[in-house]
Amino acid sequence: MNKKVGLYFGTFNPIHIGHMVIANHMVEFSNLDEVWFVVTPQSPFKTKKTLLDNHHRYQMVFEATKDFPKLKPSKIEFELPQPNYTVNTLIHLEEQYGNEFNFCLIMGEDNLKGFHKWKNYETILEHHDLYVYPRISEGKTEHRFENHPKIHKVNAPIMEISSTFIRKFHKEGKNIRPMLPEAVWVYLDEMNFYR
Repeated sequence: MNKKVGLYFGTFNPIHIGHMVIANHMVEFSNLDEVWFVVTPQSPFKTKKTLLDNHHRYQMVFEATKDFPKLKPSKIEFELPQPNYTVNTLIHLEEQYGNEFNFCLIMGEDNLKGFHKWKNYETILEHHDLYVYPRISEGKTEHRFENHPKIHKVNAPIMEISSTFIRKFHKEGKNIRPMLPEAVWVYLDEMNFYR
């Protein structure tokens, strides 16, 4: 029986306790065996202005997850052509690990609302399950995704912490330390990031 791996995509700029709580909830309270934090080098929807180097963001995810055997960092997208789309990453992972892992996507409810705009979203749904955690957001989920057999809503805690918030207030000299895993704070502080 293949291990079920939830792929949690993000820039993780920086990874914070909100990410950790959601990932841990997914792995403890759904049928996922592991969660991989897939650090995205550059999203087709985001500009790179405040984005730290790939290896620094990967290192912070590594620091955050090193004591949690079911949570793992992944730099799989660093090797793929940019800008990259989720469907390409999934194909690449299937080719590499398809016989040992069964890959699923983890996304916030806000992403599900725009899922019909993703490249080849039908192909993704055909081959992969989606695990959706609640987010407070505007708009409605497409009717076709409402009771879809491959879309699982997981009743995870609603986390209203964002990396943008952390970067902004860290720069302003506020204490954002409690919002970060301790090892991430240490790394971020030593490297003097987001000042």
